[in-house]
Amino acid sequence: MNTNERFVITISRELGSGGHTIGRKLAEKLDVRFCDKELIKALTKKFDLTPSTIERLKGEKKNWFTDFVRYLSPAQGAAGFVGDEVVAGKEFNPQVTTDDIFRAETEILKALAEDSSCVIAGRSGFFVLKDQPNKVDIFITASREHRIERTMRKQNLTRELAEEVLNKVDKARENYIQRYANTSRYDARNYSLTLNVDDLSEDEAVEVILKYLKK
Repeated sequence: MNTNERFVITISRELGSGGHTIGRKLAEKLDVRFCDKELIKALTKKFDLTPSTIERLKGEKKNWFTDFVRYLSPAQGAAGFVGDEVVAGKEFNPQVTTDDIFRAETEILKALAEDSSCVIAGRSGFFVLKDQPNKVDIFITASREHRIERTMRKQNLTRELAEEVLNKVDKARENYIQRYANTSRYDARNYSLTLNVDDLSEDEAVEVILKYLKK
């Protein structure tokens, strides 16, 4: 990858691996835009959805919203349940499908990549931007135990809850990638570099990536 020209680095990661932080620190080192919350905000504005709702929708079946509307309760001001959360009915648009979310993400990601050099965390970037020139795709992984312990620490969860969170997120992300990319996010052939961070700090992982980019 030529860092003297406009470039894109996509960071795919397992929850609890620290991949999000690694991506942010990498962007800081390279002095380029880090794209994550910016994308979520754009989606939120487009569909009038909360970030948590978008994440949940992505892991569900295509007509998840249609099914969900059946559970809305007019008596409670059109409030419904998503998991264990109560979410105001105004956050939901029955016409929005997972396909809509994917198309919106595709549009936004391509616009970001065309605008300037950037590091993109998640959002199926490795697939959506598969034809983007001067791009490197990285997958950050870690052992199950490493991920559990980090999730417990970062989210202040019990071990049981941390494992439950990991299971749900892993399943949702894999379903999403399989549906739209027709591959597994665990397939190393999708990436330029796959990095296990069990024995690396976030800063050390960034340095490994920087050395890779230089070569």
